[in-house]
Amino acid sequence: MRSLRKTVLAGVTALVAVAAGVYGITSADAATYPNPGVVTGSIGAHDPTLVKRPTGGYLLATTGAGITLKTSADRTAFADAGKAFPSGTSWATPYTNGSADLWAPDISYHGGKYLMYYAASSFGSSKSAIFLAGSTTGAAGTWSNYGKIIESTTSSGWNAIDPNLTVTPSGEWWLTFGSFWSGIKMVKLDPSSGKRADSAMYNIAERFVNSKSVEAPFVYYHGGYYYLFMSFDFCCQGASSTYRTMVARSKTITGPYADRAGVATTAGGGTEILAAHDSIHGPGHPAVITDGSQDVLVYHYYTNTGAPQLGINLLGWDSSAWPYVY
Repeated sequence: MRSLRKTVLAGVTALVAVAAGVYGITSADAATYPNPGVVTGSIGAHDPTLVKRPTGGYLLATTGAGITLKTSADRTAFADAGKAFPSGTSWATPYTNGSADLWAPDISYHGGKYLMYYAASSFGSSKSAIFLAGSTTGAAGTWSNYGKIIESTTSSGWNAIDPNLTVTPSGEWWLTFGSFWSGIKMVKLDPSSGKRADSAMYNIAERFVNSKSVEAPFVYYHGGYYYLFMSFDFCCQGASSTYRTMVARSKTITGPYADRAGVATTAGGGTEILAAHDSIHGPGHPAVITDGSQDVLVYHYYTNTGAPQLGINLLGWDSSAWPYVY
């Protein structure tokens, strides 16, 4: 019954998406968003990132003191797995205003090891830095600090948080990041070190309303397009959060990216694919993984009590190659 329900819902969602494109209906008007899929166990999460282990099962990392780790055998039941850095991160404290919390980890697996880009900052500040760590097992306490990748200052006009690594089909490595200020940025990385390949920085997306609130980028390659998933509006306010998940796409990784209506992301464009509904508040900070034949959207949302929780849904693709959530 569950698979039948998903099939029916996917078809309905696809028809809604097509109707939206044909008749000019906005996604907020047209869409009825699904609830998160069933997850159990340790599901408190903020800024989640998920990677499939080469040996089976999954590793999840979230914002927290020393980076919070969780494991799952089936992408449904999650268990606490300690901290990536249980002994602290002295190298990050100049950016965290004394807090032990590290933000928005991005985990992937390359060259026989887990890599994790993560941010150090304090709320509302652009004095921030992105660091890189690695581990052969991904287990708590086994992560080695590889150093700082990029930093921003109070006068930079951009913010070095919310990193995401994308490896192109041709093997190029790119890091996307950014929050508020002048929006989402991208730099090229050296695959041999995971650090910057040159000094160039690309402007990927910017907003000019709601305090320039665009952040949490994630670039995902599918069917000849690079899809830029991102969050609009405001996080971190519990059940009052207004985060929503947006998408745009480009034929080249550095852009230009545009939404379904053709509006450039550098001009505030973005097509909404998930937003608040029922008791789901502020769904955002998206990450996408390929899991067998499925494309999986991972995010956080807030309950009615204001608690941040893990959200997992599947992504479908309509006849115009735009993603929808089901």
